[in-house]
Amino acid sequence: MPASPARQPCVAVVGGGPAGLMAAEAARAAGAQVDLYEGKGSVGRKFLIAGRGGLNLTHSEPRPAFDARYGPRRAEVGAWLDAMDADAVRAWARDLGVDTFAGSSGRVFPLDRKAAPLLRAWVHRLRESGVRFHVHHRWLGWDDADTAVGALRFATPEGEARACADAVVLALGGGSWPQLGSDGAWQALLRARGVEVAPLEASNCGFDVAWSDFFRTRHAGAPLKHVVAYWRDARGEARSRQGECVASESGIEGSLVYAIGADLRAAIARDGAALLQLDLAPERDHAALQAALARPANGRSLSERLRRLAGLDAVKVALLHEVLDKPRLADPAQLAAAIKRLPLRLLRPRPIAEAISSAGGVRLEALDAGLMCRALPGVFCAGEMLDWDAPTGGYLLTASLASGLVAGRAAARRALATGTCQTA
Repeated sequence: MPASPARQPCVAVVGGGPAGLMAAEAARAAGAQVDLYEGKGSVGRKFLIAGRGGLNLTHSEPRPAFDARYGPRRAEVGAWLDAMDADAVRAWARDLGVDTFAGSSGRVFPLDRKAAPLLRAWVHRLRESGVRFHVHHRWLGWDDADTAVGALRFATPEGEARACADAVVLALGGGSWPQLGSDGAWQALLRARGVEVAPLEASNCGFDVAWSDFFRTRHAGAPLKHVVAYWRDARGEARSRQGECVASESGIEGSLVYAIGADLRAAIARDGAALLQLDLAPERDHAALQAALARPANGRSLSERLRRLAGLDAVKVALLHEVLDKPRLADPAQLAAAIKRLPLRLLRPRPIAEAISSAGGVRLEALDAGLMCRALPGVFCAGEMLDWDAPTGGYLLTASLASGLVAGRAAARRALATGTCQTA
């Protein structure tokens, strides 16, 4: 009887976002057969949506300052970046035929700023390398009749399907943008298997403020440019940061708010609300501004005086009316103080479904250096489903790609060393 052909050890990657695609690429390059399963009809949907305004691939900020953007998880994420940092991301894109540039803010984009050409080239290369794609396969968990961690169940249009692999990489996303597939449904499945999972919460999101109906109607969507934010971090230390944000219908959002969102969430969880103070005129000296406001109005309206003396536009003037009553608006000392430190009470973060990303997820302490679950040997996790956080600006995507690379390589090593499962 002829010998059975040797079977190539197989890695199953569940989730077709950036982390999952990178895990598939890394595992295939390491010599494993790779089957990638995606619940939607195509891969990379969030990647494409995020790139509509210009795909922000990474950031040119050098390390270790780059690593510091990951806050309490800087050491763990830094280990992933050792495998794939910002320069490596740009080199990877270049190998796919997509050159990049760094803008004035340090953010790195494809030359055409588009996501679709990069994704098409990437998927084509994966297919050419032998990665097998299975779309419309929504993960249901494990086959209870099979003790192997690679015995997986999927819901498909044709009914339930089963698959087997020697190692599994879960790259299922967090809880943001659930309409694109990252609905966090995997949390209960992993907890039931003994994997520690921190609750998912909104990150890079807006915060609610109790605006008046007038402000909400007249100024929703107005940008707040050239402001300085003052707040206290999770340790209670005073912090400040200059940037821009937006007065939304429900409160405040934008890049400045996203960058400090973790501290604001911590304050809300601790105190029931967060105090955010804004310097509306950072280029104006406080004492000089107060002296100027004390001079006679000479028939000019308050709005006109604030425009001339403090450089405030309509939305900033409206913010002062939100915070100060008429007597305090007429008091130069209180008015100047509010211009320099406008107090906003943030009530809650916006719902996670509206957030750009999510915090929480599989605790990094529950994983080894290769991102394998200690409670589930042979199961690896990557991307936004892990318990780390970062601001926008390319940091989110870079860490997702890097974690996928780490998990994919480790999963391939595991499959090559222990492969026992026959694939369908």
